Amino acid sequence: MKKINLWLVAAFIICGIATSCKNESAKTEASASASASVSEEVTDTYLAAIERYMTDSIGAQYSQGDVCIPFYRVVEADETDKNDIKVWGDFWLDNYKLAGDTLKSVSGGSHPGMFHVKVGDNGKFEVTGFDAVGDGSDFTPSAKRIFGDKYEAFQRINSDDKGRQQVRVTAVANYVKAHDLKATVLQDHGWPAVALPQE
Repeated sequence: MKKINLWLVAAFIICGIATSCKNESAKTEASASASASVSEEVTDTYLAAIERYMTDSIGAQYSQGDVCIPFYRVVEADETDKNDIKVWGDFWLDNYKLAGDTLKSVSGGSHPGMFHVKVGDNGKFEVTGFDAVGDGSDFTPSAKRIFGDKYEAFQRINSDDKGRQQVRVTAVANYVKAHDLKATVLQDHGWPAVALPQE
C-alpha cells in the first residue's frame, strides 16, 4: 500500500496555494487573468483540487471578502487507489478584505477531516467527497472515526496553535506574492497586525 506520511509538511502544502474565493467586489480583467494562470500551474495535484474545493465550496459559505486563502497541514495521504485518493488533515481558510497594505480577516474557520480525490475525465484532479469532523460534542467521536489510527497525529497538529499560525502566515505571504497584491500584513479583528515574510 502506497502511503505518504505528511505530518508537519507545511512547506510543500503552501507552495500550491494559488486560488481565490468568489468575492462581492468586481475584479479587474488583469487580476482575474493572473489568478487563472497561477492556478493552471497547480492543477495537476490533489492538493490543488482540495484548495479549489475549499475556496469554491467551503469559503463561499462564509461572509465574503476580496480573497479567500486556504491553509492546512496534512496528517497523511493514501494514493493507493487513484480513483479514491484519501487525504487526512487539519484544513482552515480565511476570507480577507484588502485595506491599504493590510489583509483584514472577515470570516473563516476550521474544517478538519478527510478529502476524497480522483483524476476526473478531463485529466485533472477533483474532490469527490469530504468527511468532515463534527462540531461540539461530536468533535472527538467523529475525529476518531475519520482519522482512525492517525487520530493522535491529528490531535498534535490540531492543538498546535503556534504551528498553525506559522503555516497561515506563510500561506498568506505566498498568496500575496503569487497574485501581486500590495499587502504586507494580515490582521484578525481585535488583534495586532502580523507582518508577512517578504521572501
